[in-house]
Amino acid sequence: MGLSTTTTAATATHFGPFRPFSPSYFKLFRPCPCFAASLGASSSSRPFSTAFQRLMDTNKRGEKKVFVSRNTCIPPVLEAPQSQFDSSRISWKTRRDELREDKRVFSLKKNEHAQVGVSLKDGHRTKGNLSTQLLVQDNINRLGESDIGNSALITNKDNAIVLPSISHAKNEHNSNVATGCINGLADQRRSNGLSSSTISKVTVQTSIGEAPCRQTADSGAHPVGSDQINGKRNIVSYGNKQSMQKKASFQLDNGKKPYVESTAGNYDKEQSKAEDPPPVEEILEKLTSIYGNILVIDNVCMAKEVVTKLTNQYRHLVHACDTEVARIDVKQETPVDHGEIICFSIYSGPEADFGDGKSCIWVDVLDGGGSDLLAEFDPFFRDASIRKVWHNYSFDKHVIENYGISVLGFHADTMHMARLWDSSRRTEGGYSLEALTGDKNVMKGAKSNYEQLIGKVSMKQIFGKKKVKKDGSEGKIITLAPVEELQKEKRLQWICYSALDAISTLQLYESLKSYLCEMQWKYNGELVCMNNGNCKSMYDFYEEYWQPFGELLVGMETEGMLVDRAYLAEMEKVAKAEREIAVNKFCDWASNYCMDAKYMNVGSDTQLRLLLYGGIENRKDGRQLEEAKVFQVPNVDKVIEEGKKSATKYRNIRLHHIGVDLPAEIYTASGWPSVSGDALKILAARISEQCDLTNYSADSLDDAVDCSSESMVVDDTFAYENDTSKIFRTQEEASEAYQAITALCEVCSIDSLISNFILPLQGSNISGKSGHIHCSLNINTETGRLSARRPNLQNQPALEKDRYKIRQAFIAAPGNSLIVADYGQLELRILAHLSNCKSMLDAFKAGGDFHSRTAMNMYAHIRDAVEKKQVLLEWHPQPGEDKPPVPLLKDAFGSERRKAKMLNFSIAYGKTPMGLARDWKVSVEEAEETVNLWYKERQEVLKWQQARKEEAKKFGLVHTLLGRSRRFPLMKNASRAIRNHIERAAINTPVQGSAADVAMCAMLEISKNTRLKGLGWRLLLQVHDEVILEGPTESAEIAKAIVVDCMSKPFDGTNILKVDLSVDAKCALNWELVKRQLGASLPVLQFFLLVGLCCSNHC
Repeated sequence: MGLSTTTTAATATHFGPFRPFSPSYFKLFRPCPCFAASLGASSSSRPFSTAFQRLMDTNKRGEKKVFVSRNTCIPPVLEAPQSQFDSSRISWKTRRDELREDKRVFSLKKNEHAQVGVSLKDGHRTKGNLSTQLLVQDNINRLGESDIGNSALITNKDNAIVLPSISHAKNEHNSNVATGCINGLADQRRSNGLSSSTISKVTVQTSIGEAPCRQTADSGAHPVGSDQINGKRNIVSYGNKQSMQKKASFQLDNGKKPYVESTAGNYDKEQSKAEDPPPVEEILEKLTSIYGNILVIDNVCMAKEVVTKLTNQYRHLVHACDTEVARIDVKQETPVDHGEIICFSIYSGPEADFGDGKSCIWVDVLDGGGSDLLAEFDPFFRDASIRKVWHNYSFDKHVIENYGISVLGFHADTMHMARLWDSSRRTEGGYSLEALTGDKNVMKGAKSNYEQLIGKVSMKQIFGKKKVKKDGSEGKIITLAPVEELQKEKRLQWICYSALDAISTLQLYESLKSYLCEMQWKYNGELVCMNNGNCKSMYDFYEEYWQPFGELLVGMETEGMLVDRAYLAEMEKVAKAEREIAVNKFCDWASNYCMDAKYMNVGSDTQLRLLLYGGIENRKDGRQLEEAKVFQVPNVDKVIEEGKKSATKYRNIRLHHIGVDLPAEIYTASGWPSVSGDALKILAARISEQCDLTNYSADSLDDAVDCSSESMVVDDTFAYENDTSKIFRTQEEASEAYQAITALCEVCSIDSLISNFILPLQGSNISGKSGHIHCSLNINTETGRLSARRPNLQNQPALEKDRYKIRQAFIAAPGNSLIVADYGQLELRILAHLSNCKSMLDAFKAGGDFHSRTAMNMYAHIRDAVEKKQVLLEWHPQPGEDKPPVPLLKDAFGSERRKAKMLNFSIAYGKTPMGLARDWKVSVEEAEETVNLWYKERQEVLKWQQARKEEAKKFGLVHTLLGRSRRFPLMKNASRAIRNHIERAAINTPVQGSAADVAMCAMLEISKNTRLKGLGWRLLLQVHDEVILEGPTESAEIAKAIVVDCMSKPFDGTNILKVDLSVDAKCALNWELVKRQLGASLPVLQFFLLVGLCCSNHC
């Protein structure tokens, strides 16, 4: 929405609570209806930047006006910021989050103008003996402009904003006064729609002198406007007793800090729980109330008695287990051979009684006997017939097995169950135990729920302390003492806190099980029925697939991969040397334009942006980038500056713009030209056009550029139209600039390889005692794809970009080999199956080069060449033949085949002609013609895509091949942007999710194969469409054949797809050699990153 200014001299302007002045609340470059209205019907509207500049000009002239937007209304006294401000995404997000916490207060004084409690002059609030405060909650957007009687919104002598005069009657009439005031504001809404919002939950508090008398008015509900938030119409509500006590302050951009205070009267505790967390004292009171149900075990004798009951009397129950671990950084370190258990808890439900009616046990490992006490529970953990439930099973299993205790009997991981039930909880708190058990909708199905509990609570909330500043005052940063100290110093609270984890886990399991049992299981589009006619549920799916898959993933984490650290150390030296050469090459070129550039830090975006784009305007707010600036850099050359006797640690350099207007096509979220690696590659490509460099590969640019990052904004108006404008004066200058920018691209590439692969893989934090790398494998994507972290082994560089051969560091143990088996065009084969596309099915059945066949079907001249045998679609050499008799299609028509290949991996998922025009450097019209050629033979794909959109719109979800669903809760009331995103996900999820289903089934088939186990082969890693195994070299060929068979028939020994699954497998001593043998080119994942999964206009 746009912005407008309205004077406050004669008109009464009533404003709503303040909103953050940030892009989060209005879109930039949108027409401004208020400006258009004020300029007349014939005048064109202005964008935000014009409106903002107009406001600033108004302030400079001394006029006082109200700054209004769809969500913002700044009174005359709140002048617009006139100084530079940080407009980064992080700063806006921080300010937004801070202001969302603030509660706005309107303070009314008896028999005179009421002060709002915001004074910009002295920062204090004027209080009267009698004050009535209206608490307006955070979901109010704004109020309309209207008159109440003959009064107007003005400022008093203290520069505070005042409301019209209102006479207050006795306490019992306060509600009527408040109601009349709000209705007056709402009755006269502007026709331009800026005030079409609502007020929600207003309460009244009256205090007289030192004896406060609190009341909550109750006069029904009064709607204001017609806006909807989260699909629900908001109304003015008196007497709902939902209010809170809070103080807050916020900083304006002009440096003035108003005072904001909010207090409210009585509130209903049960209703307020959902809105605000209870005080710490209340949490502790409820938390410690469960202590009577906890049996503390701190000696071996008690442990023996409890283990006897667990393994005999209560072995039929489901037991929830949880550990607390010290001396580990869970974000940086693997739990394999790291961490120390200080306590653990087991909850067996209310049916169990371990003495005095206590059903939960808490074991003190730290002070109760250490590893000897833990060893007493070995019979319980080792028994595979005793069902055990965990939340984040892999972590607990690893730390327990560090003590030599096997953990068997895995029954369920509530984190996986929650993701299977709803894979779209990312915006609703995620899948932590705290977020899930704190959500009443998630916990409705729990049977043994303790009504006095509040679910898993945050450790910081209970044990956190504010960091003390140097002056002795409390800061905002909350710190936590080491967990072993908390267990000793706050023993009672700690016992209850850690035991609550096990209790909450079992309750969560019961609730999620009930939800999954209610969800029908669809396998390949059809309901799965049993012999008795009853349909299976998604809980049956979990037991058959995800439960054993979760166990398999933990086993793969335990195995890990062996890494050659000596090789990585050598590559680190090579990488740093090559980086220095590239840096010097760029700096030497830049110093021809700016003398001090040879001392600059090329890793600094600020310095690089000023050098290349100094003086450019910000595309969002019109600010101009500085053309010159002094920077402080390390004095590595020991230069003695003028006036100094010796060289200092740092020295000043002055950088300025090189004086050449370089094009920019990628921008940061804050509106400045990007200097990322992707942006620099595009810049190098533009410069290469001027000097006509034939050795520059446009295809490498297509593969490398990833514009899908949320921090980058691509200029969508840009498309290559044979732009011949010169950037540099001569071709020689352009050639030198191209080589310099290319060197800078090399620096970015080398930095990425060093920071993401070479250095992390040498760290001891991710490896165990055996030297193997143990990454964490997670089912935490919305499509069901596996992800890896600590380290992310799935994010390996493409072979052609892996200049240091990172994969060569992943080796097999002496006497062993690696098998790498990879699916061929898995997503495309799944798309052919799901859409039943005849053209794609025929192409896959014919075999050979699928992309060449696609090109032949798209272009008539290629088909003619094939029919006339001028080119070969594919060639299978016979003994003695060195080359084909005629050129291959992929060689003779390489450009057309590359386009076909790109279309196969992109348009099928919704790439737009605009995006293809940018990738191919052609006009949008030409790209659209190519898209039409692709869809000409694949109308079934087009219809299938549209059907998935309709399914998402009608039912709010889509399904994968095996029946997993992805929900879209925002679809019903989504904006256009959100709806487009959902439609793209509705097309993408069935394909990528089904590919994840196939890979999962293949891994389960491999893990169950008794011959592979007998030969000693083990799964180590899955990277999207490929799996990696390790085993004895002498049986490698036999094992390879078994793996190929398992992967080609992943569904219990069969293939349910309408096309065959192509699998290629090779053996070698390291990962690099295997990939080279497979002839792998750009992984499918790289295409998805490039595609951005944009929705096609055809759909």
